[in-house]
Amino acid sequence: MLVSNAVHIWRESDGDYYIEWRASHPDTQVTVEPVIANSAAQAHYAADTERARVSGLAAANRHFFRVRDQHGTEVLAAERKLGMQGTPNFRDFGGYPTTGGHSVKWGFLFRSGQLSNLSDQDVALLATLKLDLVCDFRRLEEQEADPSRLPTNKPPRIASLPITPGSNAQFFDQVGGQLGDGQTMFDFMVDINRDFAVAQTETYARMFREILAIEDARFLVHCAAGKDRTGFAAAIILLALGVSQEVVMRDYMLTQRFFSPHQEIDRLRQKYQMQQLDTESILPMLEVHEDYLSRALMAIAQDYPSVEVYLKEALGVGSTEVAELRARYLE
Repeated sequence: MLVSNAVHIWRESDGDYYIEWRASHPDTQVTVEPVIANSAAQAHYAADTERARVSGLAAANRHFFRVRDQHGTEVLAAERKLGMQGTPNFRDFGGYPTTGGHSVKWGFLFRSGQLSNLSDQDVALLATLKLDLVCDFRRLEEQEADPSRLPTNKPPRIASLPITPGSNAQFFDQVGGQLGDGQTMFDFMVDINRDFAVAQTETYARMFREILAIEDARFLVHCAAGKDRTGFAAAIILLALGVSQEVVMRDYMLTQRFFSPHQEIDRLRQKYQMQQLDTESILPMLEVHEDYLSRALMAIAQDYPSVEVYLKEALGVGSTEVAELRARYLE
């Protein structure tokens, strides 16, 4: 039988969709079809694997799929990663179950890296999402150097929420250009994630205020790579909606699947003037590890009796705000 919470859908930049699933028995027969009938769509099932590819769907639209087995089990889902050409880690972080038996709505909560390199096709797809709000966590100099490309018709409000975790300059001065095998950078990234939870509370509190200020806002949270500053933002939003930490971590770690650190090495070296450093020593700055987000969650657990208390006391998201968020974004 099809495992209903194990269907995973993403779109590549060439427009093809990939659907993966798990079944409780190897003889389970699974079919995939777009919700909106499209005669040009073709489904290709990979032999002896729990995967299908669907091609021929309009690139400028977002598509939902019915994934069903021969026993009548059916899952209705959209792609988690959208097929953006200019920002590979653009994802919908809806669709997740909550501990209270609800699920987060698709099509309201998005996360990504920077939007400065979007293609015309990307901008057209972005327009179909009808975003009301974009929360930009990049430093001010990042925002000015690489302004976002957004739809010109009914553009979303941009909330500038710059986060500069720790002191990059001081860090590199201290290590003197010698990072060894990458452990120093790994430890630095762990500390940065603790900083998100402890020292950046006013910025994340404002993020919630910006979201709540717009009725039923469809919003995007993003930074440069869409993994660290954005990763904590998405995590704390999902936790406020009642999603378990296990599922939150699963969403966080999807960046491993869609973001290639090796393709970003040259950009990182230029950005932080690290041309003299070898790849292995700086790679942890571009990676995601469970230890990173776990350190932020551990800092919350050390200082507060629960996530709910942290939301209220540190971020100003009390019971009234939580109730409003859940009324909007859960079904």
